[in-house]
Amino acid sequence: MALSSNVIGCINFVAMLLSIPVIGAGIWLAMEPDNSCVKILQWPVIILGVLILVVALAGFIGGFWRIPALLIFYLIAMLILIILLACLVVFIYMVTIRGSGHMEPSRTYLEYHLEDYSGWLRRRVQSPFKWDRIRSCLSSTSMCAQLNQSYKMAQDFFNAPLTPLQSGCCKPPTQCGYTFVNPTYWISPINNAADMDCLNWNNDQTQLCYSCDSCKAGLLANLKKEWRRADIILLITLVGLIWVYLIGCCAFRNAKTEEIFRKYKQGYTDT
Repeated sequence: MALSSNVIGCINFVAMLLSIPVIGAGIWLAMEPDNSCVKILQWPVIILGVLILVVALAGFIGGFWRIPALLIFYLIAMLILIILLACLVVFIYMVTIRGSGHMEPSRTYLEYHLEDYSGWLRRRVQSPFKWDRIRSCLSSTSMCAQLNQSYKMAQDFFNAPLTPLQSGCCKPPTQCGYTFVNPTYWISPINNAADMDCLNWNNDQTQLCYSCDSCKAGLLANLKKEWRRADIILLITLVGLIWVYLIGCCAFRNAKTEEIFRKYKQGYTDT
């Protein structure tokens, strides 16, 4: 019984370590400018990571100090958390499976269209109330101002590896045919009717294309890239937790078997 209990304690120590990547992924998302403006995924990930840590700690204490109630709590609660983590992994994959950038002639950067992304993600940014808050948050960053410091000539800018947010929010769509003055100042559109975003572009440095659908699409493209990275971390952690849980279940079953055998042997000896 003592050996099995120690094994269970060690296994749950590993589960505690596995909670660190989950919490870390949530903190990383919270530190990214776009995620900090949207605030969708980071808190569920952080909360789930903290719950895994607390439950694993309960199992660790229950294993080393041989407290059956804590071990049973661990087995039930960890199973629920594994299911929740699996659902989160699948959910992130499903909402980020659609959407990609489009190439334009004589441009290195990509253009982004809102309709390419999943309906669930689009609903997070299409509401005027939600987007007003997100737009204010994005416009307070220096991502567009940095372009003016980095690129002075039009051809250098056209060959620049812009992020999806910079491509969607800091310049007008390429199809509008605006003339480059600097990365955030464009004049004389050729085709104002090509897209509503052509009309929404404003050279006011606080406006730019923050009201454009291309900006919303750029935000979703950024979120997709970051969420996919976080999803890989969560998937690896999920696999590790499943293995740890299965080993823990076997150790708990062996411990119970040893206990029953010990009581049976003690009773047989007493008689």
